[in-house]
Formats: sequence, structure tokens, C-alpha cells
Amino acid sequence: QVRLVESGGGLVQAGGSLRLSCAASGSISSIIAMGWYRQAPGSQRELVATITSGSSTNYADSVKGRFTISRANAKSTAYLQMNNLKPEDTAVYYCTADSKWFDRSWGQGTKVTVSS
Repeated sequence: QVRLVESGGGLVQAGGSLRLSCAASGSISSIIAMGWYRQAPGSQRELVATITSGSSTNYADSVKGRFTISRANAKSTAYLQMNNLKPEDTAVYYCTADSKWFDRSWGQGTKVTVSS
């Protein structure tokens, strides 16, 4: 089992930047991909970005060119660098980890608020 702890959320003005971190513990060697999802008030949870063990990345169209996902620390930590933030990026951001057994673990979420 994988445990995920996110950090780095907060309040930022439009045009600003934040970096979210996700620290994984437990069965780290079983992780084949990590990702970030977000859920805005009154909206469904949506994919933001994913990264595989081979460092292949995928982004939602709404964040392409502004957000960058990466992994470090023997792939036990995932980051989401968010630049040129917009008010519509306001949401709770969740980290995910997919294992080789097709299990998905979720973090508790970190709140990002972008003021206009």
C-alpha cells in the first residue's frame, strides 16, 4: 500500500506560481505512475497531469504550457509546478499513485486559491 501526503497549496494572485509536492511512502517500488487531479467547488474531479515511471507525461489541455509534473528522490516524490495561475485553477489538488497491481492511492488534498 502507498501513502501520499501533499503540501504546497495556498493563496496566490493571478499570474503567480506555486509548487505542489507529494511525498509517497510504503510500497514505493510498486508505483508505475503518479498524477495530480483537482476538484473545484461544485465540479467533478478532473485530471491535471500524470507521469509514468519512464517519465512520460500527460497534461489536461487547460494546463498545458503552464504546469509541469516531475518526480524526484528515487521517484518517491512528485511535484506539480504551476505557473501563470488563473482564478479557474482554484481547486483542491489531489496526488495519486498507481501501482503495478492496478491499485490507485489518493492523498488527502491540498487547497489552491487563485485570486483575481
